[in-house]
Amino acid sequence: MFRKYFLIGAIFAAIAIALGAFGAHGLKEIVSERMLQNFETGVRYQMYGALGLMLIALASTVVKDYKKLATGAMLIVVGMIIFSGSLYIMALTGATKLGAITPIGGVLLIAGWSFVVWGIVVNKAD
Repeated sequence: MFRKYFLIGAIFAAIAIALGAFGAHGLKEIVSERMLQNFETGVRYQMYGALGLMLIALASTVVKDYKKLATGAMLIVVGMIIFSGSLYIMALTGATKLGAITPIGGVLLIAGWSFVVWGIVVNKAD
């Protein structure tokens, strides 16, 4: 689990930086201020998720049973793709109806972090 989710987190972090630069320099004159804010929110949450995945990967090396951490990491990946991805597409296309699926990504992110907490609590030192 360690290598897989650390690598995924690092890739998502690199993409977040590239998208952040694109948003700051390439979108400013093309999309509305509101859509730019949506895009920036997607970038910010993608970076949070990327860093979180790398921390989860590190945590998986010190717990006895990391199945809940792995489930949480997977939910975070899917949630990040839906949450940030919908915001990116909405900002780039103006298709505001996509905002209806953004909360699904948010719920998956919350569920993922809940699994991580559960996995850490279950593996507490006795």
